[in-house]
Amino acid sequence: MGELGPVVWPPVRLGTERLVLRESEARDRAVLIDLLASAEVRTYLGGPRQRAALESGVPEVPGRRPGVFVVERDGAMIGTVTLDRRDAERPGHVRPGAGEAELSYMFLPKVWGRGYALEACSAALDWFADAFPGEPVVLCTQVANDRSVRVAQKLGFTEVERFEEFGAEQWFGVWSPVPRSRTVHPKRQVRPTTHY
Repeated sequence: MGELGPVVWPPVRLGTERLVLRESEARDRAVLIDLLASAEVRTYLGGPRQRAALESGVPEVPGRRPGVFVVERDGAMIGTVTLDRRDAERPGHVRPGAGEAELSYMFLPKVWGRGYALEACSAALDWFADAFPGEPVVLCTQVANDRSVRVAQKLGFTEVERFEEFGAEQWFGVWSPVPRSRTVHPKRQVRPTTHY
């Protein structure tokens, strides 16, 4: 993945009702290593990485670059949300020249199921829409990762295609920051999107 490009960084700390999104600090290193070494977290991300390799390879202040947000709850890191440029060589693109911004995230298993991923990703997407007006964001996850697919849909990502990558079927969607009207259905809200 490539960096986002010229943008004011770090941004002002982003706050939501329950969370803070901020730039990485040295105190986040141990939690990031836990995330990357977790078999549960990395089930759909290629499996856990070796803790010894992470201990020697993760920098003192990990992920300190534009688009990498640490998600904090009550003063403690609980996960990350990242916006990077999608590699042109990978399948799944919505712009002719590729290089779309791609949203990804990881959270500690002990906080799953509480809506933190949805809340944090929504704040990151709002920041992105202000920093890169009119630019779409893509998200790719394994079809088997039904939790991630549900989060993507709740965020307003619309499925564009499915393809095989890394030995699994992938769900690929796009989010557009263009203001859209809402259509309310009896059991859910649907946000119509523009396909690119």
